Amino acid sequence: MQSQPTLETPRLRVVPVSPAHAQAMLDYQLRNRAHLAPWDPTPGPQFFTLPFWIGRGKQRALDWQEGRGAAFLLTDKQVPQLVIGTATLSQIQRGVGQYAMLGYGLDKAYQGQGVMYEALRAVVAFAFDGLRLHRLQANYQPDNQRSAALLARLGFVIEGRADQYLFLNGAWRDHVMTSLTNPHFNDANML
Repeated sequence: MQSQPTLETPRLRVVPVSPAHAQAMLDYQLRNRAHLAPWDPTPGPQFFTLPFWIGRGKQRALDWQEGRGAAFLLTDKQVPQLVIGTATLSQIQRGVGQYAMLGYGLDKAYQGQGVMYEALRAVVAFAFDGLRLHRLQANYQPDNQRSAALLARLGFVIEGRADQYLFLNGAWRDHVMTSLTNPHFNDANML
């Protein structure tokens, strides 16, 4: 399989996750610990350690090599060593499905600046044009109005609601389920 590409936007470099980013990822998680807590699983004791992030980088690289996922780090071109967010295409399905799950997170200091919209436009284009997927799915908790607005702006449509969908931040959380379909998908593209 080819190397996972770096995506460029006007303000960002959206780079593939690797073990070399472990310290930057740990710093991002530590800076945003309280900010990300309502939306993420409760982390175990190893989560905030360098060995954990080295292992996570290795796993993300393996996921790409095996066609299961594509994980990216968002970096500001003005401060390239600083991780300011994440974007992932996970659970990539081929065959009759041709879809993936989209996930993302952003540094609290970068909220409200259109950074995630800019990054996800590039990731969606890569998913549809580079990976030739037919569909992306993304879910958010009903009280996460930033995610609701972001996904709507990207063109995702609400498909339904899943009650008690994921165990996050110490409780079962409801989620709104959304999707975006590739308008240029051609059945001849199926792998």
